[in-house]
Amino acid sequence: MTETANNIKNLIQDYLLDEGLLRKKIPIDDKKLEFGFQFVFPNTKGPIAQKMVVIKPKNKDLIIISNPIQISPQQVDALNSLENNGKIFFFMAIRKFFLIKDVFFRIDTQNFRYEISEQIFLKKDGTISKNSFFKSIRKVFTCSAYSNMLLNEHCLGKIKPGDITKSKDFTADFSLYS
Repeated sequence: MTETANNIKNLIQDYLLDEGLLRKKIPIDDKKLEFGFQFVFPNTKGPIAQKMVVIKPKNKDLIIISNPIQISPQQVDALNSLENNGKIFFFMAIRKFFLIKDVFFRIDTQNFRYEISEQIFLKKDGTISKNSFFKSIRKVFTCSAYSNMLLNEHCLGKIKPGDITKSKDFTADFSLYS
């Protein structure tokens, strides 16, 4: 690992540790990555915390913040039971939302999962400000929260309300201060 890559790795790790978010280092078996960390945002107890990752690709002057989402089995059943192409409308709705929010995304409709990510280019000195880093995390988190709310709206009437509120993906209150 280059000195610049090691410096940004230490900086990102420090930012995550400062806020109590870091969960673990991602083992780097891949020759395409300099480093990676798994973290949880926000640093609250309860159902709104999202498992996210930050990675630094080799030979790139950027980091990527990503949130992979797997739709729960009960929500998959609900989406599959929707009439009039309801499942397709859900995936079209989140696709449009992600485009409006200007984030990168991958949607796998066959396996009912999607990933939201944001790229942050490093400064000329190979660093990134803490403010820029956390703005990008919040952007990915907000997109995740909204997509979960859309999913719950599409599943209304197909899942018992009690099952939704018990789900770890329940998004009735996404306040960072609750």
